[in-house]
Amino acid sequence: MDTKIAENHETIIESSRGLPCLGLADVWEYRDLLFFLLWREIKGRYRQMALGPLWMLVAPLGQMIIYSVLLGVLARLPSEGVPYALFTYAGLLPWQFFANTTRQTADSLVNQQAIIAKVYFPRLIIPLVSVLSGLVDFLASLVVLAILMLFFRVAPAWTFVALPFFLILATMLGLGIGLWLACLNVKFRDTAIGLGFALEALRFLTPVVYASSLIPERWQTLYHLNPLTPVIEGFRWALLGVGPMPNWTAAWAVLVALLVLISGAFYFRHTERTIVDIL
Repeated sequence: MDTKIAENHETIIESSRGLPCLGLADVWEYRDLLFFLLWREIKGRYRQMALGPLWMLVAPLGQMIIYSVLLGVLARLPSEGVPYALFTYAGLLPWQFFANTTRQTADSLVNQQAIIAKVYFPRLIIPLVSVLSGLVDFLASLVVLAILMLFFRVAPAWTFVALPFFLILATMLGLGIGLWLACLNVKFRDTAIGLGFALEALRFLTPVVYASSLIPERWQTLYHLNPLTPVIEGFRWALLGVGPMPNWTAAWAVLVALLVLISGAFYFRHTERTIVDIL
């Protein structure tokens, strides 16, 4: 009778390096959980609110009206040849998406600490849910933009095809900064307070409610080192065909976004193993 002799196997466990250590394959494996948490986030955000999901439309529309009256009517700021309300709304869309993505990603770990402490899953899913929920709000706000364009009889420019590029760029910046701040927010809860002040200051250092042409020529290069400046200008150029065409500033914004996102992802991955102990 023949007997089979088991061969000796040697298993070597090594730490992963490079992109594999980000755990993107694990995120894909838990994609059902990702969509479940996304659906729960969308439903829970507007629960017990009188207007419910309409807040996705009311918030940017209300800001557009306020800025249009204060800056468009009273201050008479230029708007690149399009109605100031439309000009402002086209700038508020990417700004709100970036700000909400950054803020919600930074708060994501603290807000979901009950789940993190009980169940294992790739922690990267939590900030990704925040980004995707913000994307849902952005897509809903595009409906209002389409209505405004019809009202003012402004046809979309052929540059509309470039819109996804600037949307991805805003996503990378918001997610990258949010990943850095999410880990810091676990250790220092006043991080969210500092972020609020920083976003308010950054709003006025970015051409959200005014044209960048108002900035003196000698400050233009420094002004465009802000990676959000080509994002906002790119949105207006893609949606309305107004403003400067993307140039070196867009390439600079891509470089900054990649550095922030990749470094933020590695920092998040490095610190996630100690998140439960701190929470």
